[in-house]
Amino acid sequence: MEHSHRYRAYLTDEVAERLEHHLDVHRQLYNHVRWDYENSPEDDKPPEYDQNNKLPEWKRRWPIFGELHSKAAQATVARFHRNLSNLRKKKEKGYNVGRLKRQAPTEYRSVTYNQSGFDLDEKRGRDRFAYVRFSKIGWVKIRYHRPIPDHATIKEVTFKKETTGEWFISFGLETDDADLPEKPDVGTLDASNSVGIDLGILNYIHTSDGKTVDWLDLEDEYERLRREQRKLSRKEKGSKSYEKLRKNVAKVKRRIRRKVLDYQHKITTWLVKTYDAVFVENLDVAGMLQGDGNARNKQDAAWRQFITLLEYKADLHGTHVVQVEARGTTKECASCGVETAKPIWVREHSCPSCGFVTDRDPNAVMNVLQRGFSELGLGWPEETPVETVAATDTANFQRVSASHVVETGSLGA
Repeated sequence: MEHSHRYRAYLTDEVAERLEHHLDVHRQLYNHVRWDYENSPEDDKPPEYDQNNKLPEWKRRWPIFGELHSKAAQATVARFHRNLSNLRKKKEKGYNVGRLKRQAPTEYRSVTYNQSGFDLDEKRGRDRFAYVRFSKIGWVKIRYHRPIPDHATIKEVTFKKETTGEWFISFGLETDDADLPEKPDVGTLDASNSVGIDLGILNYIHTSDGKTVDWLDLEDEYERLRREQRKLSRKEKGSKSYEKLRKNVAKVKRRIRRKVLDYQHKITTWLVKTYDAVFVENLDVAGMLQGDGNARNKQDAAWRQFITLLEYKADLHGTHVVQVEARGTTKECASCGVETAKPIWVREHSCPSCGFVTDRDPNAVMNVLQRGFSELGLGWPEETPVETVAATDTANFQRVSASHVVETGSLGA
C-alpha cells in the first residue's frame, strides 16, 4: 500500500536559497526535456528511457545540470513523460487538449528525490522537529508532528514551495500489506456494524443508522477571500503591492483547503474506527460540477477527496469500504424499489406504490446500504433498517456535532 506524510519545513536563508536554485535548475531541465521531445521527428519521439540516457551528455554540455542529483534529475524526466501520458489519456477520452507548455518559474514548484539522495534524521531535532538532508542542498528542518511508521519504507521525498511562499516536505511511503490490520471476513461481517452514508451539502453526511454530520461554515473565509481579491484587482500586476496581496489571496485559499481537508480527515477516521464496513456512492464529481446550481458548494464538499481518504484509511484500520452505483438512490424507494422522480427541492420521499414515507436523505442512504450488501454478496438483514426510518423529516436523525467528530477523528490518521 502506498501513502504519504507531509511536513512543514523551516529553512535558514542559506538553505532556502539553495532550494530555490535547485528548483529553478530542475525547471530548466524539464523545459529542455520538453524541447528535446518536441523537436524530435514525429515518428521517432524519444521515450523516457532514451532521455534518461541523454542526461550524462546534457550534464557535460550544460554544466548547470551537473549540479543536480542523478535520481532527482531522472524523476524530472519521468515527470514530463507522466504529464505526457496524462495528456494522451485525456485526448483518448475526447477532450480538446493541446501540447504540454513550457514551465514558468511561478508554475514549477516541486522536486522529487526518488530512492536515494536524501536522509531522515529523527533524533537530531527536538520538540517534535526532525531534519531531512537533500544531496547537494543540505539539511532541512521539518515539524515532525507524526513519526513515520516503523513498518513503512520511504520510497521518495519531495520538497515543494507553495504559492504562499511556505515550504513543505512530503514522504512517499510504502507499507507491506502483511503489516496492515486484517479486514473482517465478508462471510462473518457483522451487518449491524455496517453503515451506508449519503453525501450532501446542507448536512455533509447522513448515515443509515440515523446520524447526520453538519458541514463546515466557511462563509467568513469566503467573505475575506472576496475582500482580498477586490484589493488585488485594483493593483498593477507585477508591482510589490500586487505580489503582497497575491500572497494574501493564496493564504486565504490555503486556509479554506486546509479546513476542508482537516474536517474530512476527522470524519473519515471516525467512520473507519466505528464501523466494520462503510458503503458510499460512487459519484461522478466532475459531471456534477459542470451542472447548473450550487457549483461552489459542490466543490467545497470535495466528495472525491473524501472518498479517496476513506478508502486509504480503511486499509490502515482494517475496514471494508465499498463504492456503489449512485444513480437512482434518491428516486428509488428503499422499501419496495419503485422509482419516483423528485426534483432537488422536494425533500420528502412518498412512494405511490407501497406508501412508504420518509425524508429523501434517509431513503437514499438506505438504498446505499442495500446496494453495499449486494456488492459484498450479503443478504439483507432480517431486522430491516428501513422499518426504523418512518419519519417525514430528519428529526429522528441523531445530529453528530462537529466537535464530536473532531474529537473522535483526532485519535489518528
